[in-house]
Amino acid sequence: MDKPIALWEPMPMPDPHFPMKLHHCRFDQYGATTFPYHWHEHLEFLYFVEGEARITCNSSTYDVGPGDLIVVNSTDLHHGVSLSDHLFYFAVILDPSLLHSQSPDAVETKYIMPITQNRIMFASRISGDPAVSECIDTLIREYTSREFGYELAVKSCLYRLLALLLRNYVQESQSPQAFSARLRHLERFGPVFRYIEEHYGEKISVEQLAAIASLSRYHFSRQFKELTNKTVSDYVNFVRIGKAETLLRHSSLSISEIASMAGFSDIYYFSKLFKAHKRVPPTRFRSEGAAPADNIDGSIS
Repeated sequence: MDKPIALWEPMPMPDPHFPMKLHHCRFDQYGATTFPYHWHEHLEFLYFVEGEARITCNSSTYDVGPGDLIVVNSTDLHHGVSLSDHLFYFAVILDPSLLHSQSPDAVETKYIMPITQNRIMFASRISGDPAVSECIDTLIREYTSREFGYELAVKSCLYRLLALLLRNYVQESQSPQAFSARLRHLERFGPVFRYIEEHYGEKISVEQLAAIASLSRYHFSRQFKELTNKTVSDYVNFVRIGKAETLLRHSSLSISEIASMAGFSDIYYFSKLFKAHKRVPPTRFRSEGAAPADNIDGSIS
């Protein structure tokens, strides 16, 4: 599956000597975008504590709630939306270099290297596993308290978590050649996504986007749906609603002005579509407001 380089997210670490970070992610409005479509080469674990959310990984969508764990494999294209007025989850993000051994021992060659190269990939959603939950709880507690020796405790939790995933949740394996091909294809749709991001306020046709990708309309639409799990029209509207959401939160523009700026010529259609995406009309969304995400290490991934 091709991944757009335009949606690649760099992932700086607060401590390069211990390349891992933990975000506390809180959203207080149904329909709020928890994170836009993006991908990175890091491993990420989303552990849900309160509320419900809808998470998309590549072309699959998962509704998750308290106790659920989402595993974001390296290069997974992922996106999230809150399905609750009170959503709270932890995001654990780690650079695979944290897990590498200094010498090519059995752990390195049999497990760590294949995981970091996507030759071993894990199931995206894990639910109802007490051992996994206990492992994540301990990891979060150790990382948050930062008592003496917490790095040892956290790293040991990560190895324990990987052992549980390897034994019970391996989804697929890839050859080195398939992994290399996957990386080579990451840039295929980059110009298309950049065009949508830059021209969402204008009329956008499937033919325009297919021409940018040098594909026929049929093949472009099929590959686009495989990539985003949305039709072209649905994705463009999704981007436009996201831009409108930002303007409603952070500007004093009128609803009609926001609709026009987001690419909608009909304010009634805009209001109907916004309500379908966010559960409330734009006027109510603005009046109720939405609390920003809270985290301990910087921006939400």
